[in-house]
Amino acid sequence: MRYTPAAVALSLLAALTSSIGYSQASQVSDPRASALMAQGSAAVSAGDLDAAIGAYEAALTVEPGSAAVLVALADAERRQGLTGKSLHYYRVALEADPRNLSAIAGEGVALAEKGALDKAGRNLARLETLCGKQCPQTAELSGAIARGPTEIAKSAKAEVTGAKPEPSEN
Repeated sequence: MRYTPAAVALSLLAALTSSIGYSQASQVSDPRASALMAQGSAAVSAGDLDAAIGAYEAALTVEPGSAAVLVALADAERRQGLTGKSLHYYRVALEADPRNLSAIAGEGVALAEKGALDKAGRNLARLETLCGKQCPQTAELSGAIARGPTEIAKSAKAEVTGAKPEPSEN
């Protein structure tokens, strides 16, 4: 009986400490990797995706397994149209940090662009469970699902099925 208040306080402290550990975003800790990440972000802003990918790959060699670097690299690969490579990097990031909202959303966007809308919907449901319907990652993924597959994915599917692609205006 006399240990009950202390036991309750310790269990609350343990619960709070463990929930803080799950909610913290993974950060790049090496200053060289941080500099390379900044260089990659600047290259993405300038529209030079090749330079951005090079900077992110260099940051990954300095900070192997960093979820933040992997997500940034996957985003750059996806923007360049390399959906398969981006999915690989998102999945590696999710192995390192299964609750990384950016990795879940990025993987869902890549799946939606590829045409796998059911799998993207599963990622959306997972995001809604983790952060709710109002978080930016959920909005990004629901927008990608609404847009559907990209033209590249549609033309690749047409080649596989033998259907002739619809002509489009330039």
